[in-house]
Amino acid sequence: MSTTTAAVFPTVQLQVNYNEVKTIAKDFITKFKDSMIDIDDEINQTHEGKYMNILQQVANRQKTSINIEFDDLKLFLTNYDPDSSNTYQEARRLLPTMLTNTRHFVELFSQVIDDLMPEPTEEISYRDDVLDVILHQRRLRNARLQQESNEEFNQLRDGFTQPDSAAANVGGQEDNIANPTDANLFPAKLTRRYCLYFVPLSNAKALSVRQTKGKFVGHFITVRGIVTRVSDVKPSALVIAYTCDKCGYEIFQEVNSKTFTPLTECNSPSCVNDNNKGQLFMSTRASKFSAFQEVKIQELSSQVPVGHIPRSLTVHVNGDLVRSMNPGDTVDLSGIFMPSPYTGYRALKAGLLTETYLEAQHVKQHKKQYDSMTLSSQAQDKIDELLLQGDVYNKLAKSIAPEIYGHLDVKKILLLLLCGGVTKEIGDGLKIRGDINVCLMGDPGVAKSQLLKAIGKIAPRSVYTTGRGSSGVGLTAAVMRDPITDEMVLEGGALVLADNGICCIDEFDKMDESDRTAIHEVMEQQTISIAKAGITTTLNARTSILAAANPLYGRYNPRLSPHENINLPAALLSRFDIMFLILDQPSRENDEKLAQHVAYVHMHNKQPDMDFTPVDSNTIREYISRAKTFKPVVAKEVGEYVVQEYVKMRKESHRNEGSTKKFSHVTPRSLLAILRLAQASARLRFDNQVRLDDVDEAIRLIEVSKSSYKEREVEDESSTTKIYNIIKSIVTQDGGDRVALDQIKDRVIAKGFTLEQFEHCIMEYDGIWQVMANERTFLAWVRTSLAFLTFGVGFLQYYRVESKASVLESNSKTSAIERLNRPIGSICMVLSGLTLIFGEVRYFQVQDLLQNDYYPATRFTILIILLMNLSMLIVVFTLDIEVSVT
Repeated sequence: MSTTTAAVFPTVQLQVNYNEVKTIAKDFITKFKDSMIDIDDEINQTHEGKYMNILQQVANRQKTSINIEFDDLKLFLTNYDPDSSNTYQEARRLLPTMLTNTRHFVELFSQVIDDLMPEPTEEISYRDDVLDVILHQRRLRNARLQQESNEEFNQLRDGFTQPDSAAANVGGQEDNIANPTDANLFPAKLTRRYCLYFVPLSNAKALSVRQTKGKFVGHFITVRGIVTRVSDVKPSALVIAYTCDKCGYEIFQEVNSKTFTPLTECNSPSCVNDNNKGQLFMSTRASKFSAFQEVKIQELSSQVPVGHIPRSLTVHVNGDLVRSMNPGDTVDLSGIFMPSPYTGYRALKAGLLTETYLEAQHVKQHKKQYDSMTLSSQAQDKIDELLLQGDVYNKLAKSIAPEIYGHLDVKKILLLLLCGGVTKEIGDGLKIRGDINVCLMGDPGVAKSQLLKAIGKIAPRSVYTTGRGSSGVGLTAAVMRDPITDEMVLEGGALVLADNGICCIDEFDKMDESDRTAIHEVMEQQTISIAKAGITTTLNARTSILAAANPLYGRYNPRLSPHENINLPAALLSRFDIMFLILDQPSRENDEKLAQHVAYVHMHNKQPDMDFTPVDSNTIREYISRAKTFKPVVAKEVGEYVVQEYVKMRKESHRNEGSTKKFSHVTPRSLLAILRLAQASARLRFDNQVRLDDVDEAIRLIEVSKSSYKEREVEDESSTTKIYNIIKSIVTQDGGDRVALDQIKDRVIAKGFTLEQFEHCIMEYDGIWQVMANERTFLAWVRTSLAFLTFGVGFLQYYRVESKASVLESNSKTSAIERLNRPIGSICMVLSGLTLIFGEVRYFQVQDLLQNDYYPATRFTILIILLMNLSMLIVVFTLDIEVSVT
């Protein structure tokens, strides 16, 4: 019979001596020293061992968790020299055994730590919680009950009371009171003040969710994935306390699974001897609970095979690890892979099937949040070196997706989006967002989606989605039923998952209008208001929107107006700080450079060599993390300059009203967009003050984003003409004839031009202005009167009319034209004189007549003079015909 039983139920003898393992664990905790510890920290430590110092901090209530690193254990076992050979053999196979049977070793190491826990070195009574008070009261009461029972026993045995013996008993009980971890009184889980976790090996390979198979059950594994769902933190029972209604005895029940059967009858010696089965009542205050959270992780898109859908895994998080993950985080989760049998009615249907879950032991974030990011000394050195090299703004912009050719201004805008402005919160509750919203609209194949992917990789927190694959509920929040509590809960959408991050929405134009309106509130108020299924609440969605869209008919049609090509409502357009149009325009030079760049990337799997070493994504992230610590403010003179520029933009927008070039209105949100971009530019300089250069850069980027909507003549304008227009606007604003050359140079260079282009423009227009030869610090504008020109032309034409009219008079022939020549010439001379006296203006080009650089009266006078000169040309031409006829 025994043979059959052995055949049916085979037994396996484990080659593990747990007594030897406890000895090794005790030596490891007491003797291991950290070789990487700083000298200052070593002076402040009480014990020599690394883990003994951690235990001392736990005893002093300074820490609540103990992390046992497998790297430390591996290093210790490599140099471990025990006394006995059995212990030596046990030490050699300890680490592999722990990795395959981790759950048991958690309890084993906890028992060793309980035995080694030192006494507190500080006063901790003020840190006592409710459980400490209850345990103290229970110890006192148990001591009193034990003393009374001893006295009764002594009276029955001796027939009289022995005070000395009772006093000795009381003294013994006082010793028990002084020992807070007496296992005879309370379970070990009730008195432990720490959570024990194992940290994986540094060279441990991270598995995908698909690779977690049945052979890993009970093993310590590391799984990589993205967090898709995080439940609320709820209490999980560790120890349940019961009180007897008859004898007052307390019974503690340890809970080691998801379900347990409550105790109902008292089994204390008093009730058993009296044959009086007292009823037990659960005591919540004396019970111990641990924080519990359920997390769902999903495979990364790069881990999913072709033709499959991503798989997910349930993770149970306990103790101090709760709230260490948020939806959207990419993490490496290390823990114990455990089975979880079905319970209740589900067990009847499931049969032999069981669920699996990962009991979390360690969480490693791939990309930390800006606020939780601590810069190392190496990172600080890299940032300082980058600052010393100079031109950080352009280098960081070019380092964003260097494999993508060109689009420097677009990358600058995306860099400012990563940095963001400063969120303002007014005392009365008003909030002005600091996050920047950007929309990239352009022809297919201009790398819009690749830029979105690149920004998603750099940002610590980002969510990528598409317009056609997203609904309004998927972007905001959905009401679902919690599988654990069976309650109606809100499931955050893409915008909620991207809170304090960036939400990248590709194919933005393909979204339904009803779904697209769901993000209006998010883009300005940065909240999501929900009122459905009995849930009325407001969720935070403090995110930057980075959208990419195509024009209405796939490609931009220059015959249609920009408004018709964009095909987005004005309410949505105004919420974007910048709408950047990227057109695919054929150009032999650009096409050749683009083809060479793409061919090089395909041949070498990297971008072509640049004039500097591109900054990697981690350094960019660390640089922005440091930049976000600055809170730039706007000075008075900068604020006045912003107001002037905003008024000019409004005036130009009003002038283009009804024009085919107009694509959006300049609203007060545009003013806030300028301020946000300027603050982001100041942050990149590590400055708490916004300067005029930051405002100029913000306005330049806004103008560059609009430049694609203008005619190609304006787009093909040379750099010399652009610099001339900048200088002319500066002189017009100052209202004088002399402007500091350094002021003009700084403004021109801030607009993105080089010093060589600036010098070439100064030499090109040498007849219009003069650079002071003695100082070379001022630019003096040469004032030339338009009236001199028109007066000279008018006088010359008047002389020609008179001379030709005299020829006609010598022939004794009169003409109707001859009667008009003197009045026309006289009027032209009078107008020329008036212009000479009152209408003196600066040097102008013909297109300046259509701009607002002149007063209306002056512009009207100029047009009248030009018309009079034209009429006199007609008179001269007519007289020439008549003279030739005669």
